Amino acid sequence: MGSMSAAKSKAYPPGVHVPCLTWFSNSADQEIDWDLQKTHIEFLIRSGLDGVVIAGTNGEAVTLTTAERSRLIKTTREIAAQVGRPNITITAGTSGQCTRDVIAETHIAKDAGADYVLALTPSYFHFAMDKEAIVCFLEELADASPLPVLIYNFPGVVAGLDVNSEMLDRLAKHPNVVGVKLTCGGIAKVARVAAQHKPEVFSALAGQSDWLVPAVSVGGTGVITGVANLYPKVCMQIYDLYTSGKVKEAETLQLKLSQMEWGFAQGGINGTKWVVAKLRGYPMESCDCRRPYPKYDDKSKQLWITQVVEQLAAVEGTIRNRVVERVDQEERCTV
Repeated sequence: MGSMSAAKSKAYPPGVHVPCLTWFSNSADQEIDWDLQKTHIEFLIRSGLDGVVIAGTNGEAVTLTTAERSRLIKTTREIAAQVGRPNITITAGTSGQCTRDVIAETHIAKDAGADYVLALTPSYFHFAMDKEAIVCFLEELADASPLPVLIYNFPGVVAGLDVNSEMLDRLAKHPNVVGVKLTCGGIAKVARVAAQHKPEVFSALAGQSDWLVPAVSVGGTGVITGVANLYPKVCMQIYDLYTSGKVKEAETLQLKLSQMEWGFAQGGINGTKWVVAKLRGYPMESCDCRRPYPKYDDKSKQLWITQVVEQLAAVEGTIRNRVVERVDQEERCTV
């Protein structure tokens, strides 16, 4: 493991992280719309979020080439420097189907400027991926990765494969595994992780913001949420209210957000992109997912998601900008 033995001091930063959407042109080859991409990344970073995840599920990771992932990370780091937040946490998603490819992705991500990798279980051969195979994959990845590894547990996109509490407990002992993002809704897992591990050693984050308060109430350290692509201030406000002891206020805002987030959940990635583009005034011709993910072009669905999602727009507008601590994280960013 070599230099990785010291990596446990590099805890995954608490707070609100956003899986950045990836925007494509409506040309035949659906290249990334870099002008819109830069606009959106700048919006996210300026909002005060604690971190940006590049090439996550919301970022349509499986459709991106290695070169595109690298450029997205580099672009995010460059924009962060331009707006005065050079050390914002950047996490790079991995979605390769074999260990050597995922290891290679981690090296490319580090070279491009990422701080952490978010590792999804390979699932093409899901029938052979038993518990031991999944844990061995993550341990081998953590052994070789130049960046600390955050486990990404999302059974819904990996043929139902689940990293359970016993597996998490074993993986938490690895010096280069820093936590888990739970997009399985596993609130009990959050509690079990918090009961067994100090958050600076191994932490659990919610995978959706509609259960952010429940997660932090049992020891979770934050959330990685697609909702922050549109309402970053609401997400941060819930987290900040709860962690500052204003529990009732946090719960009240949580209930409002949970109602709204149903739109994102039912809309899918294409619906999410459509409504974010509409409400943020982005070019609608760049809101489609890369094919074969279908277009979100059903008028009744468009009307429904707009009505559900826009109800938080006024609340977002009333929240003052978050005061971002300019903590020098250079030591944290070096392995």
